[in-house]
Amino acid sequence: MENFEFESPTHFAFGRESEKRTGELVKAFGGTRVLLHFGGGSIKRTGVYGKVVASLEAAGVWFVPLGGVKPNPREALVREGIGLARREKIDFILAVGGGSVVDSAKAIACGALHDGDFRDFTFGKDCKNPPVVKSALPIGVVLTIAAAGSEGSCNCVISLEPDNLKRTITGDRLRPRFAVMNPEFTFTLPPYQTACGLVDIFAHVVERYFTPSRDVRATDELCEAVMRTVVAESAAVMKDPSDYSARANIMWAGTLAHNNVCGVGRVQDWSSHGIEHELSALYDCAHGAGLAVVMPAWMEYVMPSGVSRFARFAEKVWGVAPGDEASMAREGLSRYRAWLKSIGMPATFAELGAKEEDIPLLARNLGLKDGQTLGSFRKLATADVEAIFRLCV
Repeated sequence: MENFEFESPTHFAFGRESEKRTGELVKAFGGTRVLLHFGGGSIKRTGVYGKVVASLEAAGVWFVPLGGVKPNPREALVREGIGLARREKIDFILAVGGGSVVDSAKAIACGALHDGDFRDFTFGKDCKNPPVVKSALPIGVVLTIAAAGSEGSCNCVISLEPDNLKRTITGDRLRPRFAVMNPEFTFTLPPYQTACGLVDIFAHVVERYFTPSRDVRATDELCEAVMRTVVAESAAVMKDPSDYSARANIMWAGTLAHNNVCGVGRVQDWSSHGIEHELSALYDCAHGAGLAVVMPAWMEYVMPSGVSRFARFAEKVWGVAPGDEASMAREGLSRYRAWLKSIGMPATFAELGAKEEDIPLLARNLGLKDGQTLGSFRKLATADVEAIFRLCV
C-alpha cells in the first residue's frame, strides 16, 4: 500500500426532508452572506429551489442568487460569479444542483480569494505538477443529481472558453463543508441523465481500481462493492425512477466513488477521464455518455498490460467464473459493454456525435508535451490516445 494523506471534512445530511436543514447548516459553518448558485429552471419547477430558499429565510441567512450553470460548466459564468462574490462580500457559496453546479461553485470559491486569474489553478498548465488551491470560500451543497461526486471531492472541472478545453482545479479547500442529500430530489431525472450518472459513478471507481499498486486489499474490496452496487441498483432505478431505495444507494455510491475513500493507498489512473474531457469540451456531450464510449475502448487497449487485474474485475464485479485469465478479462469487458447498452448509453463516436477526422485535434488538446504521458496503469503518449479514440469509432 502506498503512503497517503486523506482529508474528508464534509458533513453529510442524508435522507428525506434533509433540505430543511440547509439554512441551519450554512449558519453552523459560518455563512452570513451567501451566493446561491444553481443551473436552469428545473429546480424551480420541481420545488427544490423554493424549499432551499425557505430554509435560508427561516434561518435568517442573506443570499443573492446566480443561476445559469450549464452541463460542462463554463468559464464565463465562473468569472461572473467571482465578480459578484467580491462586490457583495460573499462569505459562503451554496450550490443547488448536480456536479456541474458544484464545480462552478468551487471555481468561484477559488477565484474569489485569488489575486490573479482562476485559470492559474487549472490542471493542464503543468501536467505533472498542477497547482493546488490553498484558500477558497467555504461551500455547501444541496445535491439533485447522483453522478459527479463533487459534493465530497476536492476537484472541479471547468470548460475554458473559447479554447474548447476542459481543465481540473484541485485542493482539499474545495471540499464542501456540508452536503444535503435527499434521494427524492433525483426522482424526476430523465432516464438518459440517470444513466449518465450511473456511468460516471462507475468510472470514478474504475479510475482508482486499475492501478499498478499491489497489496491494497481494503480499497480493492471497497471499489468492487461500490461497482457491484451501481450495477445492481441500475436495473431497479431505470425500471422505476421513484424507487427510493435504489436512488438512495446510487446517491451514496456516487459520494463514496469520488471522495477518495476508494482511492487512498494506491496509484490512480484517470486517463479515461482525461481523454473523455476532450470529447465533452469539443462536442458538449454529456460526460457520462462520453465515458461510456471511451472507457471500454481504454480497457480494450490497455488490457494486455494487466490481464490479471482485468480477470479480477471480471470475477468480482461481473460474476465471471474463474478460469483462463485472458478469457475472463475479455468476458468481463463484454459484460461491462452489455451493461452500458442495457441502460441506454452510446457505444461509438457516431452515437455520441463525434467525428473521426477530429481525432488528431482531440489527442493534441490533452496538451501532452514531449516525453509526457497520461495515466498510470499503462502510461499513454499522444499516439496511444489517438489509438484509443480510433477504437471508439
